[in-house]
Amino acid sequence: KWSKEVEDYFQKEISRLQRQNPNSPDYNVQRNYLDFFTDLPWETYTKDIFDIAKAEKVLDKAHFGLEDIKKRILEHMAVLKLKNNMKSPILLLVGPPGVGKTSLGKSIADALGRKYVRLSLGGLHDESEIRGHRKTYIGAMAGRILQSIKKSGTSNPVIVLDEIDKIGQGQHGDPSSALLEVLDPEQNKSFYDNFLEMGYDLSKVMFIATANSLSTIQTPLLDRTEIIQIAGYTLEEKIEIAKRHLIKKQQEENGLDAKSFKLGNTELKHIVEAHTSESGVRSLEKRIAAIARWVALQTALVKEYDPKISLEKVDEILGVPRPKSLSEITGVPGVVTGLAWTSVGGDILYIESILSNGKGALTMTGNLGTVMKESATIALEYIKAKHDELGIPQEDLDKKNIHVHVPEGATPKDGPSAGIAMLTSMVSSFKNKKIKPHLAMTGEITLRGKVLPVGGIKEKLLAATRAGIKDVILCEANRKDVEEIKKDYLKDLKVHYVNRMEEVIDIAIEE
Repeated sequence: KWSKEVEDYFQKEISRLQRQNPNSPDYNVQRNYLDFFTDLPWETYTKDIFDIAKAEKVLDKAHFGLEDIKKRILEHMAVLKLKNNMKSPILLLVGPPGVGKTSLGKSIADALGRKYVRLSLGGLHDESEIRGHRKTYIGAMAGRILQSIKKSGTSNPVIVLDEIDKIGQGQHGDPSSALLEVLDPEQNKSFYDNFLEMGYDLSKVMFIATANSLSTIQTPLLDRTEIIQIAGYTLEEKIEIAKRHLIKKQQEENGLDAKSFKLGNTELKHIVEAHTSESGVRSLEKRIAAIARWVALQTALVKEYDPKISLEKVDEILGVPRPKSLSEITGVPGVVTGLAWTSVGGDILYIESILSNGKGALTMTGNLGTVMKESATIALEYIKAKHDELGIPQEDLDKKNIHVHVPEGATPKDGPSAGIAMLTSMVSSFKNKKIKPHLAMTGEITLRGKVLPVGGIKEKLLAATRAGIKDVILCEANRKDVEEIKKDYLKDLKVHYVNRMEEVIDIAIEE
């Protein structure tokens, strides 16, 4: 199915082949080129399935939770059904590892009845991988995009661009800049590949990109995509995922049947809380695999075992559980629990401060970045300026050195969101009063005493619930982020909203 101009171009190229001597080296180059040209599925499309109820079933069967993205895909199908020739959107799924970004692409292809192609872009550092080489070079070939379209045999597959945030930059150009043309719905109806030497229509392809963080992706590239944030799973969701998918999968992979072993809710909860610490479900799956292998060994040795695996048995198979007690650590003055956002989801960290005799110097340790060190300096200057209101004598500020430390010194930490935690820790040390137990906080501070909003709130709050925290202090401007989170996830969590630093200290420090 060729348009007139493609037909003319092909006839011109084939007559060039006829004029060449079959023994000349150019003959093979031209022959390979024409083979590739005819192999491409020009204007061959698979028919989309517009059964939206069925698509919803397919997505629900393969993935538990992830409501936003399912809704977005069903909306896209509804528009396609009404309009029939829509430019496909370019979705960018962002979230921690192990939450099912890549496998979502496969489910979307199944739901739409399209062919599925996955391109892994991690570590790609050559622009011609995307755009192809000129065909005069030795070993020239088309770029990955056209190769995958040729492989899928249709011009409207679902292409998953995996790990788009891990593209490198080599001496052969910058692949993420080459992707700008591919991912722009206005430009990609005639995508120019150096090998093909003419425009190819990519506007019907549905691109789904995945990334762990947005910080390393170029702004123009982000601008062309629709960003869908996928946060980590809560404890309840992880248990559901394990019951519906992971246990079955591991039983099959280890040659066991469905009756070989059972894990109840209590045991699964214990595995999640005491043996894993992550946003996704990859390490949970590894722990279940370890139990499946233990069962396989018992079966192979023909030993008796109880298929209903108990808590004691879980610990025997998986080893010693991680200790879990927070209030003991924060039971002395100067120790505050802060909330952090990492590339694998939310986490909690402790901020400690201690006084010693000296001349009012501030020292900081714990592999802190510049922004975090600045937060500590701002906090101390604020205390010095407002010491009367805070009830701290001037001579303490002049004659005591203060040392701030953030444990796990090997992990680099940076960002402004530990500001209020540092301030509370210092005030607690100067006044020699403890912080309330089971309390965590996150927020940026200013010299005027204002508390500013920070990002990653959903991940941070889920980390707080995982760690057994009951109260969280946030900036008033973060209220909208909290309201977007399902109420069931935060049922045991009380959130205090503040605008000023005095409020933080009133809530956090025990009288």
